[in-house]
Amino acid sequence: MTGLTNAQIDLLRQRYGNQVKPEKVIMTPVVEAMLRHKSVRTFLPDALPEGAIETMVAAAQSASTSSALNQWSLVAVTDVALKKEIHDTVAREVKVDRLPWILEAPALLLWVADTSRSAAITRDQGGDPFVLNYLDSFLMASVDATLAAQNASLAAESIGLGIVYLGVMRNIAKELASIINLPEHAFVTFGMALGRPDPSRTSAIRPRPAQPVVLHYNRYNQEDYRDYVEGYEQASQDFRIQQKMSPKTWKGALHNSMTSMEYLGGRKELREMVVEKGFKLL
Repeated sequence: MTGLTNAQIDLLRQRYGNQVKPEKVIMTPVVEAMLRHKSVRTFLPDALPEGAIETMVAAAQSASTSSALNQWSLVAVTDVALKKEIHDTVAREVKVDRLPWILEAPALLLWVADTSRSAAITRDQGGDPFVLNYLDSFLMASVDATLAAQNASLAAESIGLGIVYLGVMRNIAKELASIINLPEHAFVTFGMALGRPDPSRTSAIRPRPAQPVVLHYNRYNQEDYRDYVEGYEQASQDFRIQQKMSPKTWKGALHNSMTSMEYLGGRKELREMVVEKGFKLL
């Protein structure tokens, strides 16, 4: 890792632990900011800086969007009572004590795969938006929402805020759609808690697998990752010990998520709900 400062080398160490690290990384301020990313689940009670959400949306709208159709929306929940209603709905479905950040964060952002505008504008012109019945339309809008959210998260971190993604919003997809008045052809892909991180309850950068686990050149290799799994197991264990988390292996977590319906929670009815919202998924 020639040409890197000690601080940059330490960033790679935090991101990969003691695993093999990429030798050739072109460090820029943007790359360093990305490497520093970590989920934030403890927030100060401070209000968001004025213009924070608008700044994030400007960044989100600068992300790529398929065919320039702009098929996503953001519902920014800042009303305390409404945020508590969403929190309480989640708490009834998810039997774990891991939800205080939804209440602590001054804003809960709900990223919506939204083809409702496309449908309405098409009908205004006398057309039938039948293409929305097909799976790719749902997937396209979901990808658009995801790309927008990731740009927004980088913008948030650049102004001193922290975020954590909340897939748990899909556990209450049907109830949530009603709470926030979603139209047909719109679906909350995930949530995002947003606020100023509490430095007294900070977390560390969670390691990711060594690059050969996820990086393939030219053709997919189905076996190479096996040489690196144990290294990631150790990096994950070291992280959990450092953070005083319950003992759990990465392989064990994968196994549980693949073999237990409990992991899905309310998401096992997700397809039915999506179809009810007008996505036929043909």
